[in-house]
Amino acid sequence: QVQLVESGGGSVQAGGSLRLSCAGSGYTYSRNCMAWFRQAPGKEREGVAVISTGGGGALYGDSVKGRFTISRDNAKNTVYLQMNSLKPEDTAVYYCAAGNGQCSFGRWRTGAQFSYWGQGTQVTVSS
Repeated sequence: QVQLVESGGGSVQAGGSLRLSCAGSGYTYSRNCMAWFRQAPGKEREGVAVISTGGGGALYGDSVKGRFTISRDNAKNTVYLQMNSLKPEDTAVYYCAAGNGQCSFGRWRTGAQFSYWGQGTQVTVSS
């Protein structure tokens, strides 16, 4: 049974930082594309970042470029999202997602290639 468990969310003031973690189990983690998405109340789900199986390639949503960094440790079956210079508009529930195999970078934002999702972790940024 595939499980993705996010942690590291919380409340922070604008300009602060948080590091999210997503621990995976029940599948061959290192062979699969991983990503972070987020959803704020009343808004559509948004692609935050995606990372290739080996960690050498990553893409980011326009709203987080230059502030967020995605990384992965395949030995620990864990993917991370380092979030710096946080803004109130970053407030959302953040979800970890795992795909089946290599990333299709052209359409990652749709979320369609990701079969497994975590339960989400809340990030709240106050002004």
